[in-house]
Amino acid sequence: MGAPADHLAEAFHGLADHLRFLQALGVKELPLSREYLAGPGGGLRRLEQAIEGCTRCKLCRGRRTIVFGSGPAEAGLMLIGEGPGEEEDRQGKPFVGRAGQLLTRMLESVGISRDEVYITNIVKCRPPGNRNPEPDEIAACAPFLDGQLAAIRPRIVCALGTFAAQTLLRTREPIGKLRGRVHAFGAIPLIPTFHPAFLLRNPGPQYRRLAWEDMKLLRREYDRARGG
Repeated sequence: MGAPADHLAEAFHGLADHLRFLQALGVKELPLSREYLAGPGGGLRRLEQAIEGCTRCKLCRGRRTIVFGSGPAEAGLMLIGEGPGEEEDRQGKPFVGRAGQLLTRMLESVGISRDEVYITNIVKCRPPGNRNPEPDEIAACAPFLDGQLAAIRPRIVCALGTFAAQTLLRTREPIGKLRGRVHAFGAIPLIPTFHPAFLLRNPGPQYRRLAWEDMKLLRREYDRARGG
């Protein structure tokens, strides 16, 4: 297909994905306009508008801000953690505390700039005491994560930590067994690795070496997905 046909097909894929997202939110009908063909950036803007003031689960009671996500809408690589922490809740951006600083260094160690990836979480509001999100909270946020995936359509996904990997892959396998290999996440390759906060709590050479192996695997699969 020529370039115009490719762009049109991409627009219709995005429209279909966004309509499925709206259906998951319970929207029955809407006036259709050209804004729904606005591409990945427009899709993310509509999602962020839709989540403003969200009260779909009890996490809304204790949050300061909704931490939607950050990064380019056309990112080929999407990183998904479990939920915002205290610093993220304060600033409204994912992975900005000590764990976020370590994540930036991990990416840079294999030549990936944080500016080129999209980062988000399973849930968009901080769980009390940084506990794991509960099933009803995950279900309430699922349409927004699905919408982000549909808008961005990343070539590869990296799951950060046990909880994110288990949720995305729908398994109870521990991260020690999930990491180090490529999993199928629908049609998208998914690579699990340790959450940076875990590495800060366990700074020994063993986990550092395993995380380095995961980053090298991520780099290889990222290059392969981009045709490099």
